[in-house]
Amino acid sequence: MAPTKIIISGSSGLIGSALVRSLRADGIEAIRLVRRQPREADEVFWDPGRRELDPGLLAGADAVVNLNGASIGKLPWTRSYREALRTSRLLPTRTLAEAIRQLGGDAPMFLSGSATGFYGHRPGETLTEESTPGDSFLAQLCVDWEAAALQAGPQARVALLRTASLLHPEAVLKPLILLTRFGVSGPLGGGRQIWPWFSLEDEVRAIRHIIDEGIVGPVNLSGPTPASANEIGKDLARRMRRPFLLPAPKWALRLGIGRSAADALLLSDARVQPEVLRNSGFQFAHDTAQSAIADVLPTSGR
Repeated sequence: MAPTKIIISGSSGLIGSALVRSLRADGIEAIRLVRRQPREADEVFWDPGRRELDPGLLAGADAVVNLNGASIGKLPWTRSYREALRTSRLLPTRTLAEAIRQLGGDAPMFLSGSATGFYGHRPGETLTEESTPGDSFLAQLCVDWEAAALQAGPQARVALLRTASLLHPEAVLKPLILLTRFGVSGPLGGGRQIWPWFSLEDEVRAIRHIIDEGIVGPVNLSGPTPASANEIGKDLARRMRRPFLLPAPKWALRLGIGRSAADALLLSDARVQPEVLRNSGFQFAHDTAQSAIADVLPTSGR
C-alpha cells in the first residue's frame, strides 16, 4: 500500500525541503517537526533538546524520516563545533527513537540519517553496507548516530540512511564552485582519492523507494559509478569554463580547515557502493557524477 502520511524532522534543510516538495506533489501528507511555535497546519512542535515528544504525534504515520544535524560543511571543526555536530544528531535521534519504541508494533517505519563517512578512509577497498566502520571522528559519529536510531527497539523497522556528499550547489559543490569561479581550483591532496557522491534527485527518490519497499538496515545512498576528486573537480571546471590547475597539498588543506575536517571531507578515499539500492531494483536518475553535476549546473558561457 502506498504511504499517505510521512513525518519529517529536519525538513528545512536541503534534503528535507526537497523531500517535502516531492511527497506533496504526489498527494502524500508531509508533517514537519519544528522547534518553534507552529505557523502552518502541517507543523508540529517538538523539543528534542529536552527529549520531549508525545508518541501519539507519530501514531498513524507510515514513516518518520530523521534528517537533523548541524552542517559538516561549516568550518573549522573546533572542539565546540565537533560537539555541536554530535548533539545536533544524537539528541533528536534519541528523542524520536524513544517515542517510536513506546508505540511498539504499531510504530511507523523509522528512516534515520547517517553518512558514508561511516566507512572512513579506506583506499583500495570496495565498501558495501556489510563493511565495518572506520576510525575517524566522522566515522565514530556515524556509529553513535546509528546506534541512537536503533534504540527504537527490536519491533521497529529502522533504515539507516548512509548519505554520500550531494553534488549540489548548496552542498559539496558550494565551496568548489567558489574556488573554480576565481580560477584557483585544482587537485586536492593529489586528487586521486575516490569521493562518494549522490544527486539530490536520487537522494529523495531513494528515501521514497526505501519507504515504499520497506527496506531496513543500513543503506548506502551513493552513486553507482565511482568518481575521484579530480574527476569531479575537472568536470566542474569544464562546465564553468575555468582552469583546473592549482594543486592544494595535504598539509595546506589540513592547515587551512583543520586536520580532522580536511581528512574526512577532502582527503578521504572511500569507494562506496549502493548494493542495497541496486539489489532492491532502484533505478538511478544519475549514474555518474558528471550527470549529477550537469543536472544542477548548466555549462557557463564565456
